[in-house]
Amino acid sequence: MAKSNLDIFKHYLINTKREGIEDLLEYLDEIGFYKSPSSTQYHAAYEGGLLDHSVNVFICADKLASRLLTPTQYKEIFSSLVICSLLHDVGKCGQFGKSLYVENILKSGEKSEKKPYEINKDLKTLPHEIVSLIEIAKFIDLTEEEQRAIAWHNGLYGQFKYDIQGKETILYMIIHWADMWASRVMENK
Repeated sequence: MAKSNLDIFKHYLINTKREGIEDLLEYLDEIGFYKSPSSTQYHAAYEGGLLDHSVNVFICADKLASRLLTPTQYKEIFSSLVICSLLHDVGKCGQFGKSLYVENILKSGEKSEKKPYEINKDLKTLPHEIVSLIEIAKFIDLTEEEQRAIAWHNGLYGQFKYDIQGKETILYMIIHWADMWASRVMENK
């Protein structure tokens, strides 16, 4: 029997044995992570899309790392790879009890098919990369490299495009390219 994305998500995070991970998993349920969309209209813009996207990023990141790194490098980076790939978009749940994405209801009263979600106008938010770090840090400690990989995961498309140049790390590059592949190829159909 195939494992669900939720089973995969929880299995790999629990196996990092990071202190506080069980509490973080509970919190993610409370803030709607497992049911949130991953975007307003592009990749995984459906209920549960954020969980699917996160697992897709992990699958891509694991494939990249296992093929491009030496066995020793892969073993050394694996726990960080799990943490960063599965948690990089936690900030897309929103903050302060307010969802980042809400249904996009047209004047007709119907939900938009073209753009099913919109950014919540009642939430004055920071970039989701920063919110991810804030929310994760409530429960687990991240290394400096993990913080950067999560903050920079959107690469030159994100808020930190000028900060990244010349400071790329293996972890950051794997998470960035896995995120791009998952969102642009796997989910953008």
